[in-house]
Amino acid sequence: MADHKPIQPPTGTRDLYPVEAARRRFITEAWRRASINHGFEEVDGPTFESTELYTKKSGDGIVSEIFGVFSGKDEQGVKALGEKLARGEDAPAPYALRPEFTPTLARMYAARAASLPKPTKWFTAGPFFRAERPQRGRLREFLQWNCDVIGLALPEKPTPEDIARATAQGDAEVIACCVGLLEQLGLTGADYSIAINDRRLLASALRATGVSEADLSAAIALIDQETKLDLHEWNRRAQPLNLSLIRVAQATDLVQAALQEFGRSRRVSEDAAAILQRGGLDAGSLFYLWKQLDSAGVLDRCHFKPDLARGLAYYTGMVFEVIVDGERAVAGGGRYDNLIELFGGPSTPAVGFGMGDVVLSLVLQDKGLMPSDAELMQIAGQSPDVFVISNGTPEADAALPSVLADLRRGSREQRGRDALHARRTSKTTKNVGKLLQEAEKSGAHFVAIVESAGEVTLKNLRTREQDQSKTPIASLKAEVLKRLGRTGA
Repeated sequence: MADHKPIQPPTGTRDLYPVEAARRRFITEAWRRASINHGFEEVDGPTFESTELYTKKSGDGIVSEIFGVFSGKDEQGVKALGEKLARGEDAPAPYALRPEFTPTLARMYAARAASLPKPTKWFTAGPFFRAERPQRGRLREFLQWNCDVIGLALPEKPTPEDIARATAQGDAEVIACCVGLLEQLGLTGADYSIAINDRRLLASALRATGVSEADLSAAIALIDQETKLDLHEWNRRAQPLNLSLIRVAQATDLVQAALQEFGRSRRVSEDAAAILQRGGLDAGSLFYLWKQLDSAGVLDRCHFKPDLARGLAYYTGMVFEVIVDGERAVAGGGRYDNLIELFGGPSTPAVGFGMGDVVLSLVLQDKGLMPSDAELMQIAGQSPDVFVISNGTPEADAALPSVLADLRRGSREQRGRDALHARRTSKTTKNVGKLLQEAEKSGAHFVAIVESAGEVTLKNLRTREQDQSKTPIASLKAEVLKRLGRTGA
């Protein structure tokens, strides 16, 4: 006999059996509910894009993690790539599995910018791919939730103050949506905090501490890698850039103090504002944001973090991360005001964030906030409304298939909303006791025991109540819908 070695899934991916799939469904439905509750509309794009979309827009961090995709139909293209590689030339694959959504979103918005409202609020939740080293909370294939506010609602002749206020409102809206999701899932302000910075403020602080204009991008990228490199290596790279996190923090102490003052008194003194202005730090946008976060009721979860950078090259202003238990980032994002213009659209400010399902799922499980397996199956709609069994007589056996079909059938008038999730056993046993046990194990709400060609006995498995009188088969579906509270379906 041949020794067939089992084939394992690719490194960094998951096989999702029913409960795991229900767990992921629980998260995606929570994402969707929070998005819609905060006024976002659902969109999606292709799971692979032209590699150029990322190599020109996202920065080296993302580009180095791209999964290249080749078309088997393009024989000449594959041959040309092989020849480039043989000559030692750089030859990326023509397509890439999407590592993030923002470039796709920018491309989509640019294509229809003239006809879209301002602001446009979009969300998506789908699969993404990154060729990085798998570890706890980080896989190569994962689901990610993205929410973005694109464009500003402005008067015909906006003042700088109008623009600053509208910008802060968009920033606060995405942060408030993220907070809404976390609290919907049971996390509290004691479980997480939101670190906020502004890339413009960070650039000002770096200039003030001696980093040259030519080294600004490299310094910001290195700040983003602070937790990923050991201290000796980080300092070795920082030295030629004249980069010091201590000096950056000192340069932004005034901002920190002024924001803390606002958190206490809900105002900024004239003295603090004048000192900030003299210091040349672009902090005004943060104060507008703090006011908007206060109005949204989420300011107490937010704090200023002057060395927060976020590594993507397209961020232009506010950046933030949601940190659980002081160490695990479950979400992050920021403002990208130049990206849509780079894709051929009009100059359009935009802000958004992403959240992956892997870390979020681990956080919920670690904190006991993930529903039980049985609850997950029920939430995902995997628990039957009705489990149909026969009493074992030939007459009941013959009637069972049509009973099942009627329960599953949805009407055109109700657009199928009156269809029920109905199951039957695949076992050959006639033992009603064993079939009732199977119905219980399935998590069914009701069991219908077919007694004859015209009648069933209905039992509620949640309350343990069984009808004393028989229910006509012709009215079974309406009776179950009524007891489920779906008579208006």
